[in-house]
Amino acid sequence: MPPVPGRYILGWEEWVSLPELGLPAIKAKVDTGARTSALHAHFVEPVRSKGVALVRFGVHPIPRRDDVEIVCTARVVDRRVVTSSNGERENRYVIETPIRIGEREWPIEVTLTNRNSMAYRMLLGRQAISEDVLVDPASSFRQPRLRYKLYNDVARR
Repeated sequence: MPPVPGRYILGWEEWVSLPELGLPAIKAKVDTGARTSALHAHFVEPVRSKGVALVRFGVHPIPRRDDVEIVCTARVVDRRVVTSSNGERENRYVIETPIRIGEREWPIEVTLTNRNSMAYRMLLGRQAISEDVLVDPASSFRQPRLRYKLYNDVARR
């Protein structure tokens, strides 16, 4: 797909970072068939701080590497019943956090769920894709690549 002036092009899979969560590199599947975005969280627990509803959760950002764990805390913006691609309904916490893909950064809503059996730790749904972004389903990684080596300094379990 040739570049379109004024448009930002994503492939069907992209490297993303979630800087406020301390997640510098995650492979995400860009899924325009999914309404909401989802992030892998192997545990999720509600907490309160000064009357604010928060959620604390653990992420294994590298598939098949449970020894690398990032524990995150974020403000809860909602709880929603989400129907997964296999038809299962799940009540999920929703957080808002900035996402960075290439040179661009913008806020998105993300649901938290265990994606341990999935190939991608994150699913980028259509609500997170702005009007000036095009998705080229025939290509991968249209934006700069990141590397899992960014987690080398993270304490191992």
